Amino acid sequence: MKTNNSFPKNERIVSQKLIDELFTSGQSHSLVAFPLRVVFFRDESRTTGTTRDESRTTGTTRDESRTTATTGTRIQVLMSVSKRRFKHAVDRNRVKRQLREAYRLNRHLLSEHVTEGQQLRIAFIWLADYHLPSGQIADRMASLLKRIARKAQIAPSISATGCSDGR
Repeated sequence: MKTNNSFPKNERIVSQKLIDELFTSGQSHSLVAFPLRVVFFRDESRTTGTTRDESRTTGTTRDESRTTATTGTRIQVLMSVSKRRFKHAVDRNRVKRQLREAYRLNRHLLSEHVTEGQQLRIAFIWLADYHLPSGQIADRMASLLKRIARKAQIAPSISATGCSDGR
């Protein structure tokens, strides 16, 4: 059984509007498994996209209509390594490459739990100011993806029952 382990552009968050929504939304959740912090946002309102004609009538820009359109992906990801942590771009790029690889190999842990009507946006933020082995990063990534999967499954029942204790 061969799985598709690619990480195409449409699975990455590139729109500033979506990034702002992820971090400023009151419905974002955050988890930490050092050296990673993850911020994620489950959205069910943007699964039906707009066409070009609809974007003209609603007044949205072409970029906004592209980001709200269904891209065939239910999960979009952002990788961030601060310049404060690593001064040299070479070091930042190495860590981002390790993060992308760890996500690419472990994303099946999360994609199985995201339903058809959901869209999940995730930001992985590097917290340490030193390099770690790729195996250790992959283990932490797998741990975070499993925890996100549990929270994504719980979230619909929380809103339905009004209970917010996370059980």
